[in-house]
Amino acid sequence: MTETTSGPARGSRAKGGKGGKGLRIERIHTTPGVHPYEEVVWERRDVVMTNWRDGSVNFEQRGVEFPDFWSVNAVNIVTSKYFRGAVGTPQRESSLRQLIDRVVRTYRAAGEEHGYFASPADAEIFEHELAYALLHQIFSFNSPVWFNVGTKQPQQVSACFILSVDDSMESILDWYKEEGMIFKGGSGAGLNLSRIRSSKELLSSGGNASGPVSFMRGADASAGTIKSGGATRRAAKMVVLDVDHPDVEAFIETKVKEEEKIRALRDAGFDMDLGGDDITSVQYQNANNSVRVTDEFMRAVEAGAKFPLRARTSGETIEEVDAKALFRKMAEAAHACADPGIQYDDVINHWHTSPESGRITASNPCSEYMHLDNSSCNLASLNLMKFLDDDGKGSQSFDVDRFSKVVELVITAMDISICFADFPTRKIGETTRAFRQLGIGYANLGALLMATGHAYDSDGGRALAGAITSLMTGVSYRRSAQLAGVVGPYDGYARNADAHNRVMRQHSDANAAAKRMDDLDTPVWAAATEAWQDVLRLGGKHGFRNAQASVLAPTGTIGLMMDCDTTGIEPDLALVKFKKLVGGGSMQIVNNTVPQALRRLGYQPEQVEAIVAHIADHGNVIDAPGLKPEHYEVFDCAMGERSIAPMGHVRMMAAAQPFLSGAISKTVNMPSTSTVDDVEQIYLEGWKLGVKALAVYVENSKVGQPLSAKRKDKADKKGEEGASAAASEQAQRPERVVEYRPVRKRLPKGRPGITTSFTVGGAEGYMTANSYPDDGLGEVFLKMSKQGSTLAGMMDAFSIAVSVGLQYGVPLETYVSKFTNMRFEPAGMTDDPDVRMAQSIVDYIFRRLALDFLPFETRSALGIHTAAERQRHLETGSYEPTDEELDVEGLSQSAPRQQQAGPAQSEPQPPAALAPAEERPAPREAHSSTELLEMQLGLNADAPLCLSCGTKMRRAGSCYLCEGCGSTSGCS
Repeated sequence: MTETTSGPARGSRAKGGKGGKGLRIERIHTTPGVHPYEEVVWERRDVVMTNWRDGSVNFEQRGVEFPDFWSVNAVNIVTSKYFRGAVGTPQRESSLRQLIDRVVRTYRAAGEEHGYFASPADAEIFEHELAYALLHQIFSFNSPVWFNVGTKQPQQVSACFILSVDDSMESILDWYKEEGMIFKGGSGAGLNLSRIRSSKELLSSGGNASGPVSFMRGADASAGTIKSGGATRRAAKMVVLDVDHPDVEAFIETKVKEEEKIRALRDAGFDMDLGGDDITSVQYQNANNSVRVTDEFMRAVEAGAKFPLRARTSGETIEEVDAKALFRKMAEAAHACADPGIQYDDVINHWHTSPESGRITASNPCSEYMHLDNSSCNLASLNLMKFLDDDGKGSQSFDVDRFSKVVELVITAMDISICFADFPTRKIGETTRAFRQLGIGYANLGALLMATGHAYDSDGGRALAGAITSLMTGVSYRRSAQLAGVVGPYDGYARNADAHNRVMRQHSDANAAAKRMDDLDTPVWAAATEAWQDVLRLGGKHGFRNAQASVLAPTGTIGLMMDCDTTGIEPDLALVKFKKLVGGGSMQIVNNTVPQALRRLGYQPEQVEAIVAHIADHGNVIDAPGLKPEHYEVFDCAMGERSIAPMGHVRMMAAAQPFLSGAISKTVNMPSTSTVDDVEQIYLEGWKLGVKALAVYVENSKVGQPLSAKRKDKADKKGEEGASAAASEQAQRPERVVEYRPVRKRLPKGRPGITTSFTVGGAEGYMTANSYPDDGLGEVFLKMSKQGSTLAGMMDAFSIAVSVGLQYGVPLETYVSKFTNMRFEPAGMTDDPDVRMAQSIVDYIFRRLALDFLPFETRSALGIHTAAERQRHLETGSYEPTDEELDVEGLSQSAPRQQQAGPAQSEPQPPAALAPAEERPAPREAHSSTELLEMQLGLNADAPLCLSCGTKMRRAGSCYLCEGCGSTSGCS
């Protein structure tokens, strides 16, 4: 008989030995005799999802049934992503009940079949509790569970896979095939290429080896073609190379060189946006790259010593390199294009529970799952805000007892899933069934910290995060030990028992050494301490059912399904969010966590109201009435006026890492002002703090965002010099011939013009370009920012200067040649189909003026073309103008424009400003919280557009998430 547990943090009890009575399941939320579905109000809704770019309908299903408290976003995503069956057929799911029943009943049946429950009554409680938790968004399984469980297709439940490849052509071709099958199933994979001999070694036939970098090309092309899971998400993959591999420098430089190619092609007019027609010609863009470094290498970096690169076949040193210089190359590459990331090999394997069965050499694409080669991990994440008890008056506590019970419930369900799961390859199936790796995690940490009055980058915030993580993993392993007493330990446990129990002691010791800070985290630490004591006792007696229990995943799509404000371990994106409304439309709202945080900090209701109103108006807390400056940090976010410092993200990862079986999916965002030295410091501190893996992203470092333009070729330079010479010559003529002195040619009172609204990198503006009735552009007026601001004043002055120059005869092409490619913030994506990217507002303005007013030949020489012209070039190989494009009398017809006649307005009036309020209609151009933040704060968010619906995505861990349709670029 296994010992039953007792106490407030232990939840359901495990009884019976191996092959004994099974688990006794306690109720957490449900009522005997009442099904969870009967306790909620259901309503019917219509789900119609459109592409905001052209208004086309991406998905439509009417009359779907959901609880009334589910948000529009959650309903849309679950309906479009997770409901099975062809739309419009009787087989199509139309209710959340059907979806939950399909999954939960499959889990219950498998649990009964494999002896997990003590009685049918316990099985029924398990089913009801699982259904309740899913129905009320307390937790969610990862996406493959929703896609596959309970359907006729293979029951794949894992989102994360690690493959392996050996130094043989047969193994390399198997890698291509296995990776493709994983992508097809809607998941991602990672692997380490370090077993493949380098290009500096010989083949058995005597020739030179190709090296791993060359084989990456074929795998990258495969990933780009398959686009895993159809419309679910792009193929996600991770490629790792050891730092002592002789080809490591070539590996580091792969993406940097391709990024330069992207810039050159983009500047030549090719469509290099993510998902663009021409981006597919560039290599290595479908994988995240990481270098696996050792403690030996990092110590050599600190000491400025030499480091050996070793042959893969013999192990002998091929060459010695300067460790510091190699580390610098990694930082330079990451600074330039975000790759490679870094993984700390010795730290990872120090926490490895199964070293006798093989080292950990790689990770999944998002870097949270790290275990044996040819293995998989299924994920589930808890919504932390569901466990915060708040009386509305500032008194708060984290519900330790309920949290522990839900963790036990979820871990039990996750382990059951391995009993019936299918796997993409035989080797992965064998390893996963033998080690039963699980990945429980959480979402909404950022919201929880803010709601409890903790700054994300603070000792108190890190203490609460560490305590919750420790409790989650401790309870998970305790339940794993209980399950081992009921249905037996994992097959690989006997061989790895000593190592597994050593790692459990490491977790327990880290828990004991952690610093307690306040009344919120102290009770959580106490419960975690008790859980780890039980782990050591029960694990020593029964072993463990699972080699791994916890990770922190990105929680992209499932985070939206649970209506989480923040994903994974991430902080809040911004204080003001974009919220869709039932029946259509949207609202701009101040986060609900803000009032909770203010109450926790002791502010009175009238003060809370005033501060919230200030945030609604300004998007930040700076100078909010009555808010103490020392409380500003509580409201720091990932983006905005007060953004969290990069090292704050690293310190948060370090606070949670000792209490996780796996690692953390997170990218450390760095401002555009960051230097290579800053990246080096992040990578070095990550190693010292015991983080397992790190990736950085410097704002604006990728194409799709503003980049330093490549230098013009000689012909362009000559053309520019010629234009300058012509202008200079014209300026000199009045000295020689008096009658040719420039005379200002004023425009008539009534003149034709074009008023253009534009957005550059999130900054909105209006441009009025008025022309002479028969002689081209005569004046330009620009309106940006509020009247009286510095920017508005400078734009007015700039407009007057350009207009006077035009009226005195300065050719427009001279202005265009001088001001295009000028780079400064704001910059980035525009809403103009002919000018997709702009390196500054000035760059955009003169590109647009060139398209509207210059003849085709003139602007073509300057490299400025419309979208239609670029498309014809792709089809025919030349920029042949149409008759309309050659006819530029007055206004160009190269792109349809709205022409206005009548008196010019020096300041075109933008739409009426939104009324300041806690909730107000979002601007029409905003389609996600990322875009809304750009509009409010003038930020240039570094995120691609969703390939499914066109909405700008936002970061979720190491991946990107679309708030519009739920698509992700990695794990979910």
